[in-house]
Amino acid sequence: MLKNAIWLFVFTVVILAVFLPSYAQMHDLKKKNRDYAARIEFLTKRNQQLEQEKNLLENDPAYLEKVGRAKMGLIRQGETVYKIVPNDSRGGAAR
Repeated sequence: MLKNAIWLFVFTVVILAVFLPSYAQMHDLKKKNRDYAARIEFLTKRNQQLEQEKNLLENDPAYLEKVGRAKMGLIRQGETVYKIVPNDSRGGAAR
């Protein structure tokens, strides 16, 4: 009886030694797969946003003007740009 218990214990240890590393590797691969799926979803949404912006820039003159003014500081001919400089921390005008 004791001999059977020892053989069962040895068999269990051998099985664990063989399959435990594979199980850990499989778990790591599943986590990586979930991470990659989330990254793909994020990039797909970002790609759709960029496609929409590209479409607006190509087809909507008002949006193009808005972006040009905001990001590049463009102005129309004859316009004057006034830059408002905030006061510094001492309460005086900034120079």
